[in-house]
Amino acid sequence: MKNLLILIASLTIIFAFKPRPAYQIFTGEKAKSVDFNKMMKGLKDADIVFFGETHNNSICHWLQLQVLKELGENTGKDVQIGAEMFEADDQLILNEYLAGLIMEGHFKKEAKIWENYDTDYAPLVEFAKDNKLPFIATNIPRRYASIVARYGFEGLEKLESEAKLYIAPLPIDIDYESSSYKEISGMMGAHSKGNKNGGNRMVNAQAIKDATMAHFISKNWTQGCVFYHVNGSFHSKNKEGIISFLKQSNPDLNIVSITMVDQESTDHLEEKHKGLADFVIAIPSDMTKTY
Repeated sequence: MKNLLILIASLTIIFAFKPRPAYQIFTGEKAKSVDFNKMMKGLKDADIVFFGETHNNSICHWLQLQVLKELGENTGKDVQIGAEMFEADDQLILNEYLAGLIMEGHFKKEAKIWENYDTDYAPLVEFAKDNKLPFIATNIPRRYASIVARYGFEGLEKLESEAKLYIAPLPIDIDYESSSYKEISGMMGAHSKGNKNGGNRMVNAQAIKDATMAHFISKNWTQGCVFYHVNGSFHSKNKEGIISFLKQSNPDLNIVSITMVDQESTDHLEEKHKGLADFVIAIPSDMTKTY
């Protein structure tokens, strides 16, 4: 009888214990809970995989690395990597480091790396270096996006031809009615106009970043390979931003998107987060931040 009571008490404790997972993955529209392996199977036939992050989330960065580590074996394809965190004019320096020609100290000093590089992006770069994978600096140099924010696209026309190599070819076709760009416009207290010369300059500055990242993904993607791109979630959520520009140039690309969201609870996917991507990763809002 005593043993039975102990067993009952033990089972009561076990069933009363509520696990607190560090993350939970959901399918986009149906918000069905899936595990990491199931998500990876969903990437099997992808040409391009996007991982939309929150820049300072530690679990998010760890998951990015796990996807990268398994992507080649899972798809049976050669892997190419690209990231918003590296600007196109730093490609030479990045290549030199990946090839082992320059020391890490020189790379970190001369490339415009983000302040959280060591904790959050170095693991991706080092994996590429160790496995001899190409890593593409896809983003527009920040100084040029700033020109658009201040002077509009006309300001870019004054750049020298060499500088324009680091920017998507102009003009770019912007969908001012996309939810992401309307959100930016609303935050700025302005309303975009649907023509190439109008609209809010902050929307245009965002769009030139998206178009440039799409340009360098498209330029470097090789048929039969899978291109893994890491960026802030705003650049690819709802399959807008970078993805919309990619689809303009190559509508036949098989693009699979992952995005991360903060939620108080990961038990279910909140209604506002459904459909943001093919796979939505919910992470507790009180998760440790890297900065």
